[in-house]
Order: sequence, then structure tokens, then C-alpha cells
Amino acid sequence: MMKLKWGMIGGGEGSQIGPAHRLGAQADGNFELVAGALDHDAEKGRKYAESLGISPDRAYGNWRDMLAAESAREDRVDLVTVATPNATHFEITKAFLDAGFHVLCEKPMTMTVEQGEEIVQVAEEAGKICAVNYCYSAYPMVREMRHMVAQGEIGKVRLVVTNFSHGHHGDATDADNPRVRWRYDPEMAGVSGQFADCGIHALHMASFIAGDEVRELSADFASAIDSRVLEDDAMVNFRMEGGTVGRLWTSSVAIGRQHGFDIQVFGETGGFRWASEQPNQVYYTPVGGRTQIMEKGENGLSDEATRLSRVAIAHPEGFPLAVANIYVDLAAAIRGGSSGNLPNAVDGVRSMAAVYAAVASAKERGKWVDARPPMFR
Repeated sequence: MMKLKWGMIGGGEGSQIGPAHRLGAQADGNFELVAGALDHDAEKGRKYAESLGISPDRAYGNWRDMLAAESAREDRVDLVTVATPNATHFEITKAFLDAGFHVLCEKPMTMTVEQGEEIVQVAEEAGKICAVNYCYSAYPMVREMRHMVAQGEIGKVRLVVTNFSHGHHGDATDADNPRVRWRYDPEMAGVSGQFADCGIHALHMASFIAGDEVRELSADFASAIDSRVLEDDAMVNFRMEGGTVGRLWTSSVAIGRQHGFDIQVFGETGGFRWASEQPNQVYYTPVGGRTQIMEKGENGLSDEATRLSRVAIAHPEGFPLAVANIYVDLAAAIRGGSSGNLPNAVDGVRSMAAVYAAVASAKERGKWVDARPPMFR
């Protein structure tokens, strides 16, 4: 099968997320990196693009040049990944959707709810895919949990408890480090710090597995390091449209925790537990029964899990291959298949609405707030 042509904006040399995208997109032979505007420094971006094998005529100095040139080509890219600073996501994503490109955008998709709703509308009008990189939802065993919930194997979901908490920003003496400080600066990060950075991954995961959407929430924010304007710790209670109750903790000052993303789902007839630091296993307990360890790669899993597993049982598949699974689903969707598991623009705008709702709730000492975007109320 012919490879799809792929272009990348941002994610240049030294980027944290860029290598994961390049490994992921090309892991299964679905995409070939043929174009890029990889750095805000035009010359540096061109040189790095060429070092990755991109032809000089498609190694662009900025995204606007890339948009103009790729739009005019008969062999234009099939997919554009936007991995630039948060505040630029909306403008770039909208421009490429308007021009008829499929887009994968890093989270957060936008900085405001209004921008998110506009992206949803633009993608629908253009008839193009706008995916959002909530890549943790693409681990094989997360897909297995989602499948089992959809099949009714734990009955109605009653309760979801999730957290995404680490301690890597817990050193107050490092608070002025530019790589840390921007995350708590409203001018660069927006209205929320830790909840918008990590908490929305946990919130998306809760909705993804439960097959339900957050209706309202109550939040408590804290800046444990006094110099920070935005929160570095948050506790959020939420309720879903179908009645599921949710509890979410997210923190960047939980010293001793490393990645710290895990989720528990409790239904009428069973429950699950999964952690990103041991992503190959799901702990499953049927009501009245013994706890079982379900293992990636074992017999009897659903196609949703097995089709995204590349190596034999007991061999780990980590974060880059979770990103790769997003690209597996993108390739299938671009080629005319289903895109049902892809996190998309609707997920992106729901996340941003939840961020603004949590900010409003925290300011009102935990008042319950409608967490839905206006377009879905």
C-alpha cells in the first residue's frame, strides 16, 4: 500500500514531543515525512528538516510558506501535524483545514472555547479530519477497557477515579526555570496551568473509556509554590451525562511521583484499573470474583486491542507506540475507514470548555459549573 504523505509544523530539534511524532507516524509504514516547517528559526528549521531527509524545496521556513506551497502542489501532503506552542494551534489548524488538509493537532487544540467551536465547524464544513493528540487513549489495553464497557461487561459505569500527578515542578528553587515557568504564566499558558496541561488528559480518558461526556464539575485549585499565578495542583469532581460520578486529581508538585497517570473505572458488575507506567496490564475484577491481570498480546482480547499491539506478550510497548496508534487510526480514516476511536475536534473543544469551567468553579470555591461547550448544551 502506498505511503501517505505527511508534513509537520513544529517539533524541531530539541522538541519534547517531536521525536514521538516522527517515530509514531512512521512506525507502521503508513506515512512518509515529506514536508516540514520545524522551527520558529527559519534557517535552523530548514537545516533540521533536510537532516531528516526532507527535500530542500519542502523544508519550509515557516508554516505560512508551507501552506502556500503545499496547497499548490499536485502531490500535497495528506496530513499535517501541528506541534507548535499552544497559543498558535488555532490559527495554524484552522488555516490548513480551510485549505483542505487533514490535521492532527497537539493538545490543547485551542486557547478558548469559542476557537474550539470554530474548529469543529471548519472541520465539518471542509469535510476533513481534525484529530487531537490525546494519545494515552490509544494504548491497546485502554482500547480493551473501552471495548468491554461498550459491550456491557461491567454493567453501567458508576464511578471513575483518575489522576495525572507528578513532582517534576515541585522544586521551588527551580520555579524560574524558563522551561517550567511558562506553564504557570497566563500570558503563555492561558487561564489554567496544571489542569490544562495534564488534567485534561485524565478527563478525556474518563470520557473515552466510559463512553460518556462530562456535564458539570466542581474544582479546587492551588498554587503550592507561591510565586505561581496559575495552579500547580487541582482536584476536580465531575458528573457525566449518563450519571457517572468522577473524581480527578492532577498535580505537578507531587514529589516522588514520576508520570503518575492512572485510572479506575467501577461499574455495576465489575471494575478496571490501569496505569500508564505499567501500560501492558489492566487489573479487572468481576463482581464477586477474583482480580485478574489482563495482558497486552494475550489470546481473547478484542480486535480494538490486538490490532494495535506490535510485539509479543510481556514485551513493553511505550509512549511512542501509543502515539503511533493515533497515526494507525488516522491512516485508516484518511483511506476511508472508520475514525470512531480517534480523539477529534469535538474532544478538543469539550476539554477547553472543561478547563474554563474548572477555572470558574475554583474562583467560586468549588461551585458546580456546566462544563459543556455552548454548542452542546
